[in-house]
Amino acid sequence: MTIYQYFVNNRSMPKPVAQSAPNAIVSSAHLAAGASPALSEVEYGLILAGHAFQRWMVLCAAAAGAPGLSPTEVLILHTVHHRGRPKRQAEILLALAIEDTHIATYAIRKLEAAGLVRTSRAGKEKLVAVTEAGAALCTRYAELREALLARAVRDAGPEAAKLSDAAALLRSLSGFYDQAARAATTV
Repeated sequence: MTIYQYFVNNRSMPKPVAQSAPNAIVSSAHLAAGASPALSEVEYGLILAGHAFQRWMVLCAAAAGAPGLSPTEVLILHTVHHRGRPKRQAEILLALAIEDTHIATYAIRKLEAAGLVRTSRAGKEKLVAVTEAGAALCTRYAELREALLARAVRDAGPEAAKLSDAAALLRSLSGFYDQAARAATTV
């Protein structure tokens, strides 16, 4: 049963069925009191990891020579550089799950003003390509990432198979959150 079907049939919030473990680390106990207390632990982990990842991207880009970029701008730059071919703006939005076109448009303009990407048109579609300066920044970022992060994770972090499992879990959870978000718009 989907969340939407549940709300249509019951028109009320689910009743708590389990308590979170006493040592569970959550940001909101009232959210951990529902049907999936462990989900609240994952959500808190996502909050912390999301902020840490954004901080990392911004500071690594600054150390690589591009201070002042936002996390979205760093992500777009890497996406455009991926596989060495220009990307349609629609591809960038899809790859990064950006719903608001204006956010990407602003970021691309800022990257273009910094000389890291260039834009062109293919019919009605905007194409974005990395410049030589943008590619050099991505290379330097990758070098710093390897030296400061990847080696530390390899040496002291979870093994590669566990990281791959975690990535698969996060992609799977994103589908549940997307479905729940769609359902929430109809409640």
